Amino acid sequence: MKKITTVIKATILAAAFLLIGSNVQAQKFGYINSQELIASMPEVKEANAEIETLKTQLQKKGESMLSAYEAKAGALQQKQANGEISPVQLETEAAALREEEGKILEYERTSQEKIAMKGEDLFKPIQDRVNQAIKEIAAEQGYTYIFDTALGIILYADESTDVTPLVKAKLGIQ
Repeated sequence: MKKITTVIKATILAAAFLLIGSNVQAQKFGYINSQELIASMPEVKEANAEIETLKTQLQKKGESMLSAYEAKAGALQQKQANGEISPVQLETEAAALREEEGKILEYERTSQEKIAMKGEDLFKPIQDRVNQAIKEIAAEQGYTYIFDTALGIILYADESTDVTPLVKAKLGIQ
C-alpha cells in the first residue's frame, strides 16, 4: 500500500514537472532597443525642435533680464565709486537689485519647469504610441515577454528575437 502511494506521488510529481516544462517551452521572448526606435521616429525630431525653440525663447528673455540687471549693478557701482550716491540711496538701490536678482533666479527655475512640462506633454503621446505598438506586436507574434536592451536588463539576446524592426514597421518608420 505504501509502495502504491509512493508511485502515485511520483507519477503526479513527474506530470507536474512535464506540465511546467511544456509551459516554459511555450513562452516566447523578444527584445527591443527603445532608444534606437524612439530616435528614429519623426515625431521625436519634431518634439525636440519644439522644445529647443521654447528653450531658446526662454533663454533670450533670461539673458535680457540678466543684461538689464548687470547694467543697473554697474551703474550703481559707478555712482558709488564717484560718490554720487548717499549711503541710504545705495542701500535702497542695492535692495532693489537683490529683488531683481531673485526674480531672475525664479525665472530660471520656472523656465526649467516649463521646458520639462513641455517635454512631458510632447513625449507622452509618443511613448504611449510605442507601448501600444509593442503590445500589438507581442499579441500578434505570440511573445510572452519583450525586454528593452536600452535599459540594460539583458545579459544575452539572440538577434533573431529582436522585435525592433517589427515595432518600427507597425509605427510606419524605417
